[in-house]
Amino acid sequence: MSLQDAVAKYIKDGQLIALEGFTHLIPHAAAHEIIRQGRKDLTAIRMTPDIIYDQMVGMGCIKKLIFSFMGNPGVGLLKRVRDSIEHEYPRGITYEEYSHSAMANAYEAGAAGLPCAIFRGFLGADLAKVNPNIKHVVCPFTGEKLAAIPSVQPEVTIIHAQRANKRGEVLIEGIIGIQKEAVLCAQKAIVTVEEIVDDFDDMHPNTCILPHFVVDAICVVPGGAHPSYTHNYYQRDNVAYKEWAKISADRDLFAKWMEDNVMNVGPEVFEGRVAHLRGAK
Repeated sequence: MSLQDAVAKYIKDGQLIALEGFTHLIPHAAAHEIIRQGRKDLTAIRMTPDIIYDQMVGMGCIKKLIFSFMGNPGVGLLKRVRDSIEHEYPRGITYEEYSHSAMANAYEAGAAGLPCAIFRGFLGADLAKVNPNIKHVVCPFTGEKLAAIPSVQPEVTIIHAQRANKRGEVLIEGIIGIQKEAVLCAQKAIVTVEEIVDDFDDMHPNTCILPHFVVDAICVVPGGAHPSYTHNYYQRDNVAYKEWAKISADRDLFAKWMEDNVMNVGPEVFEGRVAHLRGAK
């Protein structure tokens, strides 16, 4: 279905959602569609909130962040998130911070249908003092003290991928991150893709394929990860990330950029933005 229809059908106010992608395959087009449709009061999970969550926070869509790293990768801070936390503009948000290891384990536990994740972590760290959801348990077999946190079970997960075939299977190549577990732990999953093909061929043996029965909507959005990159399709737009540091630092400049580049355009704009970045498939 179209991205507009998928967001309208599956994303509702007040939901717990996850938009995942690690370094590449970050679902920017989907985040923009959520913003355009005016969703609000979302609790948003992401291992590495970057500029898509900065934009969603800045547009008032998010009430809480659950994360393990936050920043404009390679550039600096998320200025819209900081403005929201420090000055409640355009609204205040709350947050839960974990480590990467903790978030990965929480996603995996959610994918397994477990209520919590148990792992080695946070010993000697102070994060538990500000996050009451970080607990410790004693292993009944060894007596070892282990960390425990709630599993991640979003109502909707959104990811971007290279291809889907006509059976509805999804191919992810390159850095996988936590996308697979993020889809498997969710009640519903939306996947934006660069293209739909008859079948997958020339696959690496370690390629990740999501079966059709764990995906609820596939949306063809060429360039849907820009300004992040999609392996074998287009490169990372480093200039866009650097420019965001200036755009996000000023409320008026941010509002104008969002109006011109998100609110008044549709998903089809992404293909045009990445035309100059595309390499050979």
